[in-house]
Amino acid sequence: MVAPEPLSLAQARRVALAAQGFADPTPTGAPTRRHLRRVLDRIGLIQMDSVNVLQRAHYLPLYSRLGPYPTALLDSAAYRRPRELFEYWGHEASLVPVALHPALRWRMARAHSDAWGGMRRIVAEQPALVSWVRDEVAARGPLTVAEIEHDAPRRSGNWGWNWSAVKQALEYLFWAGEVCAAQRTPSFARRYDVPQRVLPADVLDMPTPTEAQAYRTLVGIAARSLGVAAEPELRDYFRLPVAGARQAIAELAESGELRQVAVQGWRQPAWLHAEARLPRWVRGDGLVSPFDPLVWERARTERLFGFSYRIEIYVPAPQRVYGYYVLPFRQGERFTARVDLKADRRSGVLLVPAAWVEPGVDPVETAAALAVELYRLAGWLGLDTVAPPASGDLAAPLAAALVDVAGVR
Repeated sequence: MVAPEPLSLAQARRVALAAQGFADPTPTGAPTRRHLRRVLDRIGLIQMDSVNVLQRAHYLPLYSRLGPYPTALLDSAAYRRPRELFEYWGHEASLVPVALHPALRWRMARAHSDAWGGMRRIVAEQPALVSWVRDEVAARGPLTVAEIEHDAPRRSGNWGWNWSAVKQALEYLFWAGEVCAAQRTPSFARRYDVPQRVLPADVLDMPTPTEAQAYRTLVGIAARSLGVAAEPELRDYFRLPVAGARQAIAELAESGELRQVAVQGWRQPAWLHAEARLPRWVRGDGLVSPFDPLVWERARTERLFGFSYRIEIYVPAPQRVYGYYVLPFRQGERFTARVDLKADRRSGVLLVPAAWVEPGVDPVETAAALAVELYRLAGWLGLDTVAPPASGDLAAPLAAALVDVAGVR
């Protein structure tokens, strides 16, 4: 048996950053649909989240890789024809390339067993209501939950996440692929419609692969997007079942698409994608969203970068260590700081509740780079200025650096 090829930790970092698009050149002019496609080819899908304390989560991965770009670029790809993305359960709620619809049909077919309990209960206990909701969307879509609830023939008590029965029915139909998100309202509510009016006809006409074929496709995308990863991360990217993912990894290894490597300091066997690049270096500074695929799997983030990161949105305020909505700050091939951010749109200010520097990092140098990035982010968000940090061990040098940056703007 041939021993796995060794890979140093520094090499693994560069492979991972390059695979995620951080080694690609930033656009010299206004980003276009071509740049959007390049990022999507790198990362495979974009996670969505309703938290809007800074910016909607799905807009931030593109910003981290392209710099300031018009968010209408992503909106157009997701909600206008010719539609290139659609909403579905990929890695949590996600924007997924429409070409992956066939590879996710196995998940749609399992809605009756895999969907959350409240969705399954509504199908079992009120099948007539589910059918009525499906027919309403087909007849009158696109519709919001509220528009359907207004005309619902009967109502039911709230279940689960405080959703109405109509909402539960819609979410079940969405999981099953029987309705899609045609649009989003300004308040971020979905407008539901039937797939025939949302997805391209040629996508709907694609043959449905077997589950094994679908798993190979999805694991292959995860492996290419991660560059180098252990089995749990390859499985987590699209939230795949353990047995199916393991079989797909074995088959991709046999075909040569994956190669086993031994990453310095990793206990788990690692897999390197055949198309993975190893650049000589990765440069550039930038903030990374808590929902960015680079840091989805927190254990991998710690193994790769020595960066222990947890999102504290759901942690009670007195128990938070770093803050509510904390973004890692990347300088080249390492994370050097983390910063809690909030957009005060009414006053036009980017608030910095806290800023923290990583061990062994020059705080003055990092503060100078972070101040430039914060003003760049503020400009993209349409904010006029950046407030000095309220707390954190990087607060003082960052406050001074922000004054310097403001003075030369």
